[in-house]
Amino acid sequence: MTRESQGQGSAIQPPARESFGTGRDGETVYRYHLSNAAGMAVAIMGYGASINQVVVPDGEGVPRSVVLGFPKLADYLAPHPRLGAIMGRYGNRIGGARFELDGREYHLTVNEGKNTIHGGNRGFDRWTWREVELGHGPEGSRVVLEHRSPKGEEGFPGTVTVRVMYTVTPASELCIDYFATTDEPTVLNLTNHAYFNLSGEGSGNIFDHELVIFADSFTPVGHDLLPTGEIHDVTGTPFDFRIATPIGARIRQGHEQLVRGKGYDHNYVLNKPSGAAAEQPVHAARLRSPKTGIVMDTYTTEPGVQLHTGNVLTGAHVGHSGSTYRQSDGVCLETQKFPDTPNRPNFPSCVLRPGAPLESRTIYQFRTS
Repeated sequence: MTRESQGQGSAIQPPARESFGTGRDGETVYRYHLSNAAGMAVAIMGYGASINQVVVPDGEGVPRSVVLGFPKLADYLAPHPRLGAIMGRYGNRIGGARFELDGREYHLTVNEGKNTIHGGNRGFDRWTWREVELGHGPEGSRVVLEHRSPKGEEGFPGTVTVRVMYTVTPASELCIDYFATTDEPTVLNLTNHAYFNLSGEGSGNIFDHELVIFADSFTPVGHDLLPTGEIHDVTGTPFDFRIATPIGARIRQGHEQLVRGKGYDHNYVLNKPSGAAAEQPVHAARLRSPKTGIVMDTYTTEPGVQLHTGNVLTGAHVGHSGSTYRQSDGVCLETQKFPDTPNRPNFPSCVLRPGAPLESRTIYQFRTS
């Protein structure tokens, strides 16, 4: 079944909105419910523009919740591993919490060792985004959320306005469309930090999940998990997922990179077909649970994808299922610009300039096999 044909003819279900609580600045936080006639249901939360829940049928038609998330807003307002949230201004790490742009040096908030991660102390995941649109159209049910980041926030230059559109299509796709503008040159890297468990959130670790990543190379990291600037071939390493392989098959090997990441926490350089248009999403990854038969295909216009095997989950948080989330109970496939790109001129550019808006798309499509 192709991505284009799956689910065609399914009726589009109207979206819904509910109050989810009060945010950290006293504002009302809404949760938005999107669905299709094929049994897919998605909850998006205004706080952090976060994916709160994704429910899809398994191979026997039983609904499964496949994204880690919390049942109460209070859990999101407290410190947590950014479940399902939009990362910005810069998803992932910037080394030394500084970069140069057009001959000027900028110093950012330090919030991980000597570095900046996920935008600083208060990145995009810790603001309530404004609702712009809630409705449905030919592509499916959608919600559009907006956040404005003023000049100097966390040290970044320029005032940036970001819109994120989540769409649930009849083909059981969760599409994430990003659009951003700036009034002066800046750097920007937007991604979503959803943790997936296709056996069901709270069901245990994802070591048996079969993973394919369509990448011939990855960016190795140093002890601080910053890229070294090198690009390594995956051949003959535990990072070769070009053929479907259980995530846990090699995760405990003593490979230096796995020791540094305490598992997988690495950026892959996605293969781009020759002649493919920049705006055309490429097939980034395929994830499958042998327990449920649920398959998730990831497509993106971004040049990289971060494989993160939930190494930071400690059992300190309780999810929708009532179970604690422990190490490797979820896996992230974060489509992105490469980590530390502002300091790595050999990496694809992350610079955003006035008059040249960012447009990016990521698709998570669900089916069974």
